[in-house]
Amino acid sequence: MNADIKNYRMADVTIIVLQADGTPLAKQELVVQQTRHKFLFGIAAFDLVPLANGEYSGAELERAEQCAAKLTALFNTATLPFYWARFEPKRGQPLTEELKNAARWCGQRGLLAKGHPLCWHTLTADWLLGMRVPEILEAQTDRIQRDVSDFLGLIDVWDVINEAVIMPSFDKYDNGITRLCKETGRIETVKAMFAAARRANPSAVLLINDFDISPAYDILVEGCLEAGITIDAIGIQSHMHQGYWGVEKTLQILDQFARFNLPIHFTETSLVSGHLMPPEIVDLNDYQVQDWPTTPAGEKRQAQETIRHYETLFAHPLVESITWWDISDGGWLNAPAGLLRKDGSSKPAYDELFKRIKGEWWTAPLKLVTDLEGKASFRGFLGDYELACGGERRSFALTDPNTQTVQVHL
Repeated sequence: MNADIKNYRMADVTIIVLQADGTPLAKQELVVQQTRHKFLFGIAAFDLVPLANGEYSGAELERAEQCAAKLTALFNTATLPFYWARFEPKRGQPLTEELKNAARWCGQRGLLAKGHPLCWHTLTADWLLGMRVPEILEAQTDRIQRDVSDFLGLIDVWDVINEAVIMPSFDKYDNGITRLCKETGRIETVKAMFAAARRANPSAVLLINDFDISPAYDILVEGCLEAGITIDAIGIQSHMHQGYWGVEKTLQILDQFARFNLPIHFTETSLVSGHLMPPEIVDLNDYQVQDWPTTPAGEKRQAQETIRHYETLFAHPLVESITWWDISDGGWLNAPAGLLRKDGSSKPAYDELFKRIKGEWWTAPLKLVTDLEGKASFRGFLGDYELACGGERRSFALTDPNTQTVQVHL
């Protein structure tokens, strides 16, 4: 195992087990098992929305449930879609209940739900085009306050603004958010969106997110921080449809953003298991093909590169989250970028990730015996744990890699 993974993702812990009267429980057998990672292993889970709302039936339902079972077996975080054009196609009629059902579905299965995105020039509401810029700003910030408030407690992690680097210069089609950002400026736009989200949920984890890994994004983040915007995490997209970045490039990107000493979330990660997208494509959305099949050789390559990418990121102390985009082939761009094939069967990348996330990087159940002071020690991965002793169960958490002591009262 990578030495940095051991250093940054594990902790030495001493459990002190006390009886109800506060005296140590000596020479008692304990069973300790991990129940959740602290690290956020995420998945884009848009198909959970129709599943949670009972929209599937027959063979389609059976396949959706099989995919959902594999999703929940591996991941602990799910990104749900809040693209404004789809979430509120008619003003004043948002799909709030449908998304609440999906968020509840996630919570009931131990998945932390995340919302994506609150502000983006692509897939924004068409009805903004009939407004002046001040009205667009008001509508957008109202939307953020409404949705963040409505989902308080169900979704407390948000990609607040998506792809702001290109936002004011986006020229593929007219849209209200590009108009707003062009007139207002990137930093002031970001500031308004973060302020609206923060008012609605002061304790939420709020991200800025971008595919642009050039110095332009670095400069934007710096400008936002200098303007007093509190960014909880920097979101980086790593869609590698044109080929794996490699360890060296990935580390260079991490070094580039590490100077801010903020948590880093790899919000959108993909590697294809079929032919690679041509390198001359600048906007990945420009590549549209009807048939983009997965292949045995591509699946082998995808698995090797996926593990290398995850190992690189999991070993970096500032990275808190990796989200794969998404669970099955044939989603965005019809790409074979899933961890499952279209028929729901697992690819090697899924199997290899499972071996790491729930195997090599997971604390196996431990049988321990307390000493005369009621103490028992072990080393485990950061996350949530359950202790069983004499028919009683208690939960505790390992939160940081420093040596720690946990008291458990029975």
